[in-house]
Amino acid sequence: MSDAIFNIAIPTNEPVLAYAPGSPERKELKQALQEAKATQRELPAFINGERVLDGEKVSVHPPHERNFTLGHFYRGTTHHVHQAIDAALAAKAGWEALPWQQRAAVFLRAADLLAGPFRARMNAATMLGQSKNAYQAEIDSVAELCDFFRFNAYFLQEIYREQPLHSPDGIWNRLEYRALEGFVLAITPFNFTSIAANLPAAPALCGNTVVWKPAETQIYSAVVIMELFEAAGLPNGVINLIYTDGPQVGNIVFKHPDFAGLHFTGSTKVFQQLWQEIGNNIGAYKSYPRIVGETGGKDFVIAHPSADADEVAVALLRGAFEYQGQKCSAASRAYLPASLWPAIKERLIKDIGTLSSGSVEDFGNFINAVIDERAFDRIAGYIDGAKANDAVEIIAGGGYDKSEGYFIEPTVLLTTDPRSTTMEEEIFGPVLTVYVYEDADWEKALELVDTTSPYALTGAVFATDRQVIETASKYLRNAAGNFYINDKPTGAVVGQQPFGGARASGTNDKAGSAFNLQRWISPRLIKENFVPPVDYRYPFLGSSSKA
Repeated sequence: MSDAIFNIAIPTNEPVLAYAPGSPERKELKQALQEAKATQRELPAFINGERVLDGEKVSVHPPHERNFTLGHFYRGTTHHVHQAIDAALAAKAGWEALPWQQRAAVFLRAADLLAGPFRARMNAATMLGQSKNAYQAEIDSVAELCDFFRFNAYFLQEIYREQPLHSPDGIWNRLEYRALEGFVLAITPFNFTSIAANLPAAPALCGNTVVWKPAETQIYSAVVIMELFEAAGLPNGVINLIYTDGPQVGNIVFKHPDFAGLHFTGSTKVFQQLWQEIGNNIGAYKSYPRIVGETGGKDFVIAHPSADADEVAVALLRGAFEYQGQKCSAASRAYLPASLWPAIKERLIKDIGTLSSGSVEDFGNFINAVIDERAFDRIAGYIDGAKANDAVEIIAGGGYDKSEGYFIEPTVLLTTDPRSTTMEEEIFGPVLTVYVYEDADWEKALELVDTTSPYALTGAVFATDRQVIETASKYLRNAAGNFYINDKPTGAVVGQQPFGGARASGTNDKAGSAFNLQRWISPRLIKENFVPPVDYRYPFLGSSSKA
């Protein structure tokens, strides 16, 4: 027992390494990639600290090299779900009772291990398993994940410091911060290793124990995350990683009386289905479950005639095509003024023509593969639909090929219909649709931005005129949870731009901030009376009923 009030200093963001030719980090990463491909890995589930290798054997392939086998995981059964829940509940009392600074120390250590000896391994796993180039892997699986661990520990400290403002004479009011009563289910996406780790880690930091169901296309790096947690000293059973199919997991978890919360990133449709299932079972739970979800977007860029054409073009290219557009924040619809469109078009097409595509192992490639065949076929379907639409012109890209890997060309569509399919529906791939409006219709364009899509995750406005920027900021107040001025709508940084959106984009609980952690905490107010009253009578009663 330590009688001390500990302090975590304000963190700084993890530096992003450059991986320039000749740099030591580039050499180390190249070696890690070679080592990863040299041996097929058996990818276990992790239940109560045990590595589990039973179930249906499934091979794992790099999306950019579909005929190469990285390893195998074993799709779990309902038995694994029950085991994981039992392990989480068994570990709960000891983990929650651990002093908060000891829980924080696990994740602070994980950050330093990740920034050091795990850096190349985590990057290599993300590059090979999820087809991210070296830079996209670095900003995600190392820099952002280090930031999540360090900033979350600091945010937790600041939450714990919050106490009642006043205690009158003879009274001591105080707050303590409990974990939720039960276990948390984390369902995580393929596209960000950092999100996959943070969704189970954030509730765990707050004293909860977790059942973690990752996307099958992210399992290769998920195993490295669990190895990182083990190396950092996370006790057995605190986070349990399983590979059982989602519907089987939900059928068990959402009927369990100890289900306490869902931390989710994925599609809007799935999230709505899960929420409905939780609602249908609401009477079965010991407490009302916390439901936290980020569910994608149809993210916009709108430019005013006062904007700079080159700035807009570069923001569109980076915002739409980095990581093949597979970011929930990716720019996928643009509203551009007629006066600027020729210059923007010229620069955009010119720059797209310089983009190289291929394996992540060639560090000269800006574009890599989309995640799997199902995604490839869905995105190709949108492109084919555009080709058949007389209102749409393909001005860049439009090609695709899955003979070796799931490659889709960065594609720009020009539409005369601002409510065409690709302006409204989330594609989650390297497809940008442009609508050109007449300069005099600026406010009509703002209305289109606000009303065309059900999502409200990210968006950007480009303008020089300050009055215009103010007008756009007010008009689009509810159109994006992360709103960017003269910048692309991607690349939120922990501690700088807390991330999340509303409408069909989620519950806007802002990952990378204290807002998210507060959802995994259940405060208890304690009022202690040092001198309790010994007479029930209040002064207003007086000494006599006749007075």
